[in-house]
Amino acid sequence: MAIPEHARVNFDTLLRAASDGNLSFMECLDASTREPRYVLCAVGRSDGEYVFTPFGHLTEGNPFEAYLPPDPDDPTGFIVRPAT
Repeated sequence: MAIPEHARVNFDTLLRAASDGNLSFMECLDASTREPRYVLCAVGRSDGEYVFTPFGHLTEGNPFEAYLPPDPDDPTGFIVRPAT
């Protein structure tokens, strides 16, 4: 399964920000649920102001339970846990 170009570009931007020391970690509210989220941001400057570009949030709880990884035996599928 190919990673889309926009995701690759964002990842490269995130790597550059990390190597330049321009990352921030901040508490925000989820726009839909109003739940607190802890967001990883790249930090830039524009017209003398700081600009924070959000890239993602940390999952609450066990991250291994939040995501289904790609299936190494099926390039178009994901490893699925049995329903509980």
